[in-house]
Amino acid sequence: MLDTPYGFQTNAEDISARAISYFAASVGRTVTLAPWRAAPPPGLARERTLAAIASAGWVFAGPGSPTYALRQWRDTPMPAALADVVTRGGVLLLASAAAVTLGSRTVPVYEIYKAGLDPYWDDGLDLIERICGLPAVVIPHYDNAEGGNHDTRFCYLGEQRLSSLEKELPDEAFILGVDEHTAVVLDPQARHASVIGNGRLTIRRRGVSVVHPSGSVVSFDDLVSATPAAAVDPVVVEETGTHESTVDLPAATSLRLATDALLAQFDAALAARDVDQCVEAILALDQTRLDWSSDTDLNDDHDYARGVQRTMVVRLGELATVGARDPRQAVAPFVEALLALRAKARRAKDFATSDEIRDSLTAAGIEVRDTPDGVQWHLAPG
Repeated sequence: MLDTPYGFQTNAEDISARAISYFAASVGRTVTLAPWRAAPPPGLARERTLAAIASAGWVFAGPGSPTYALRQWRDTPMPAALADVVTRGGVLLLASAAAVTLGSRTVPVYEIYKAGLDPYWDDGLDLIERICGLPAVVIPHYDNAEGGNHDTRFCYLGEQRLSSLEKELPDEAFILGVDEHTAVVLDPQARHASVIGNGRLTIRRRGVSVVHPSGSVVSFDDLVSATPAAAVDPVVVEETGTHESTVDLPAATSLRLATDALLAQFDAALAARDVDQCVEAILALDQTRLDWSSDTDLNDDHDYARGVQRTMVVRLGELATVGARDPRQAVAPFVEALLALRAKARRAKDFATSDEIRDSLTAAGIEVRDTPDGVQWHLAPG
């Protein structure tokens, strides 16, 4: 496992440890770290990592910053070493930020989405064309929906930015979009792409998209010829593909979306004063946070989910405070108002109204007693 994409993070060692633990516990694969947080100068440290890559049959790199990874890999032997993994029959698995570097162009995600720079392409490693002969630009997180009321599809670019950037690509280039929790396996020997997981593969050129669902197997030739060279408006062409399996889509494809769904459930339960459903939503969120604890995406989803859960607890506590309040305090303003009317009726010698008010209070569980010290009232037991 290469640690380059997130090498700039101060908690990079923790991310590595979590990723290694995840592969061991959830995938059943023992993974060792090939350290390259920053490009090491020529010497022993560099050669050790390159030797580890050269002897590995399976190499992984994942979340972080695409442009940071490119700065550490460019003008070093690393791109050739990664290509050689596949050439000799091994598996190169690049996810999230690392996947963005695979094509001829790279989306500077942090710079555009976080820092607000105008959309632009950075040069990619171009490994897909080098290995598979495909003039592809890879965009993972293609169906991202974390933005809610703003468009975060296409690795946080959104339609407007992507449409603008597409115009700068060469005519032969196409976008290879991979949904979240989805893998596209490119086999250079068989010359086909297989789509597995929860989502879809989208091939897009000049606003025209061809979509391949999970289970599809598509030849490289079909990928290249899938879309025309230009389109006036964005068009999506659904393609059934060759299905090998049927996969049920999950309710949520990120911790943030799962949190939002449980928050909506909690809000509805709180409005209905359904304490049991409120508690169930809190417990479900706690389990969801645990389920996503091994997720290594570099976002604030974990902090967001924790904050939502704490807010749920506070709001439920406020409801409990109201419910636990002395019932005498809750009904006192109404009882006192009725007793004032009763006193007024007694002064007017309207004893029928006075008795009617007392009987009504008695029926509601309020005992009224006339004493030398004035009128006293108590809640009847139960």
